[in-house]
Amino acid sequence: METAISAEGLRKKYADNVVLDSIDLSVAKGEVLGLLGPNGAGKTTIVRILATLLPYDSGKVTVAGFDLAKDKREIRRRIGLTGQYAAVDALLTGRENLRLIGVLLGLGKRKAHTRAEELLEQFDLTHAADRQAKTYSGGMRRRLDLAASLVTTPTVLFLDEPTTGLDVTSRKLLWGMVREQVNKGVSVLLTTQYLEEADQLADRIAVLNQGGLIAEGTPEELKRKVGGERLEVSVATEADLPAAMRAVRQASAEVPSVNEKTKTVSIPLAGGVNTLASVTTELKAAAVEPVDFAIRRSSMDDVFLALTGQPVSAEEADDADETGPGARPTAERQTVQGEKAA
Repeated sequence: METAISAEGLRKKYADNVVLDSIDLSVAKGEVLGLLGPNGAGKTTIVRILATLLPYDSGKVTVAGFDLAKDKREIRRRIGLTGQYAAVDALLTGRENLRLIGVLLGLGKRKAHTRAEELLEQFDLTHAADRQAKTYSGGMRRRLDLAASLVTTPTVLFLDEPTTGLDVTSRKLLWGMVREQVNKGVSVLLTTQYLEEADQLADRIAVLNQGGLIAEGTPEELKRKVGGERLEVSVATEADLPAAMRAVRQASAEVPSVNEKTKTVSIPLAGGVNTLASVTTELKAAAVEPVDFAIRRSSMDDVFLALTGQPVSAEEADDADETGPGARPTAERQTVQGEKAA
């Protein structure tokens, strides 16, 4: 399978602070790799390095088939980047933003005009094409920002928390637009604080913590790794909990956990259907009538908590350690484009 991004032994540090410690990762053509990790784990640093915006200390890296140490110009011709914050010019209209980027990237006025019209229609922005971007809603600005990263039809797309701050409807709309690019063969490296987003979009997920890669696999593989399915038995009153717990323990070799607040006893469902039947029999024998009897699959939230030891917070801004001293996320696209046009 053709590889779109490959990193071996990637390292980066600021003074004595090691941000990335011997990272190995790869993204195949037409694949979405989701990068998860707490703030400060190194997600944005990886994106900025691979997008040629930040030097790295050591390692072997290729992007779109070119060596990052030798062929930055060729890489820049083949990538698109949507950073954490919309990088469009608020005083220009949507159409003007896309035309300007096309001209800066060497398309020429005619081709830049044609490409801008195509993207405005594709991202449902034609009706607002002649309004200043500052009048756009958050969702519209992010759609315009994503469209801007696709002006030159890149083969590799970097999305650094592209839907942060968007409402659920706008987020799902953007997901659909990303899927359209993947269906065209575009490879995507996605960082996100929304675990549902990673679950929905990513073919594989890599989990970073304290600068190191601690787990990698498909969403389903990672869910199975942290416990798979659990059986949850909820009862009506706290007085029923002891009997419910005894019944569950007699039916399974697994150690049950008890949540007194929700009046729920749960166990890993290691025995499958046989465990379900045994628990049902024991509950009936103990005269315990559950108000809820459910199988719950592990979620990406469970994966994140189990692997990193902390819950995810989509509301937190990335730490300064992610990009290093003096970094300016809003200038990311302008930097790439300026160097492309040079």
